Amino acid sequence: MSQSPLSLPRIVLQDLWRHKWVVLLGALVMANGIVVVYTSHVTRQLTSQWDQLLQEQDRLDIEWRNLLLEEQSQSEHSRVTRMATKELNMARPLPKEEVIIRVQ
Repeated sequence: MSQSPLSLPRIVLQDLWRHKWVVLLGALVMANGIVVVYTSHVTRQLTSQWDQLLQEQDRLDIEWRNLLLEEQSQSEHSRVTRMATKELNMARPLPKEEVIIRVQ
């Protein structure tokens, strides 16, 4: 026992230095695993956001179609005539009450 005893941390560091490529590859595998987990998380978030945007698009499309139908019904001639008669007490003039103006 003429050798001086080596301390455990020094032995561990020497062993790690001797197998530096294995340690480096292990660190790269760990980093790769973290990147895969992070990428999966971001992909799930973006997929969820995409689904919400598609639902919002569908809702807005339905609302737009309903507004187009409402616009068509509001502008129908029969409705305009009915509203003029009922709400504004308007009536079509008789032929003898009509005045024709000619501009030359």
